[in-house]
Amino acid sequence: MSKILLIGASGTIGQAVLANLGARHEVITVGRSSGTHRADFSRPGAVAQLFEAVGTVDAIVSTAGNLHFGPLADMTPEQFNLGLQDKLLGQVQLALIGQKYLTDGGSITLTAGILSIEPIRNGASATAVNAAIEGFVAAAAIELPRGLRINAVSPTILTESVGVYGPFFPGFDTVSAERAARGYQRSVEGAQTGRVYRVQ
Repeated sequence: MSKILLIGASGTIGQAVLANLGARHEVITVGRSSGTHRADFSRPGAVAQLFEAVGTVDAIVSTAGNLHFGPLADMTPEQFNLGLQDKLLGQVQLALIGQKYLTDGGSITLTAGILSIEPIRNGASATAVNAAIEGFVAAAAIELPRGLRINAVSPTILTESVGVYGPFFPGFDTVSAERAARGYQRSVEGAQTGRVYRVQ
């Protein structure tokens, strides 16, 4: 049984990942307003404080991250910056700081999304952020020490989220959160690194 830190555990994917991994491992949940630990990664020092409180773990899984969706013609730098600071830098910080708290051979799993390779209207910020996450994972994988691994899971739109995001994704097939969670299982329990698991 491994000790896994799960950030974003109360979200749709997070709950499915918790159900999957929690069946075999000890899962420590983290959220902005719920979970074993609370953390707002937009606040300076929050990631470092989280790891100081949690200590050593065998795996870090992030299913968290906010993005701005809206027309490019109206988008402000501040709106674009939301995804950069929250979903991108928040997850990068987890890797940069979290690597020091991982046991040898431990893993980091981040969340990207299908928009990195399938752009949509109103999704310029999301495409940029998701592509950056995938690039970071590829580069970090060749530098991590002690047999540490890093991967990303890139799901398409969730079946459970069609009511909210469906209009943004015309004609896209959907996947259940349960199926998406198996991508995180592959990353945590498998042996690969530098991979993007596309769940479509």
